[in-house]
Amino acid sequence: MENHTVVAEFILLGFPSIQKVRVLVFVGVLVIYILTVTGNIVIVATVAYDSTLHKPMYFFLGNLSFLGIIYVSSTIPKLLANLLAVKKSISLAGCKAQAFSHFFLGATEFFLLTAMAYDRYMAICHPLHYHTIMSSRVCIQLACGSWFGGLMTVLVQTVLVFRLPFCGPNIINHFYCDVGPLLKLACTNTRPIEWIVFIIATVVVFSNSLLTVVSYIFIISAVMRIPSASGRQKAFSTCIAHLVVVVTLYGAITFIYVRPTGHSSLDMNKVVSLLNTLVTPLLNPFIYTLRNKEVKDALKKGFTKNKIFEDNKW
Repeated sequence: MENHTVVAEFILLGFPSIQKVRVLVFVGVLVIYILTVTGNIVIVATVAYDSTLHKPMYFFLGNLSFLGIIYVSSTIPKLLANLLAVKKSISLAGCKAQAFSHFFLGATEFFLLTAMAYDRYMAICHPLHYHTIMSSRVCIQLACGSWFGGLMTVLVQTVLVFRLPFCGPNIINHFYCDVGPLLKLACTNTRPIEWIVFIIATVVVFSNSLLTVVSYIFIISAVMRIPSASGRQKAFSTCIAHLVVVVTLYGAITFIYVRPTGHSSLDMNKVVSLLNTLVTPLLNPFIYTLRNKEVKDALKKGFTKNKIFEDNKW
């Protein structure tokens, strides 16, 4: 391979079919990106500064919102730039950084959602021991374990992919550095790595989904034993937002990654990836806020304090 020219940058093909409406797409994506980042920043700040939200559920929500800010920012700013740029390039180092951060944060989200499912299981199935078991130390350990698990998940496949020789062509049929399109550009046999990526993705998705499903089986069983209808509704309402995010994320990721690369449509994957990258982080602030009275009360209290401060200042 020493005689081949080493690729120094890649061209992100993006969505070539939308060139005529790329300005409208740019505006739409920009608005959603701003809403996503702003909403998640509000959630993180509210959870951090309001003492009434210093509980395990909101601690994990703060982690999830913080992750959502970085996750959406790992790909969307580059997409926005390329929508208006003539040369849609990204350096080899930038491609490595983008691929690593995107998949690291994506894998971490699975572990965090599983930790949140465990938290709901403890709250509903073992309410008398909940505060003892879900102590601050345990919550920090679960959160750190989620971030570390995401790191370990992508470390092996990232090293394997970027040890491959890339010697042209250098056009990536995606709006960010995705593993599937990258493997197609390597000038060597990538079938073993494709299967490694497939197996890792399958293990992460299956193991976390299994733990989440088992948690909700026990949750539903416990809720159905509550005698009053209002009690059942109140208990299960704390899980609805989490379930919506879980179903959306698992559906998109299973469609994109949990199958061998050769059996997927890259054009369809790009659309689903864009929706997953934009919509899933956007769901966090809106779904959790709209369905949670404590968060809404904390937001109202925060806005009221700010308004009083501004009125006194003037």
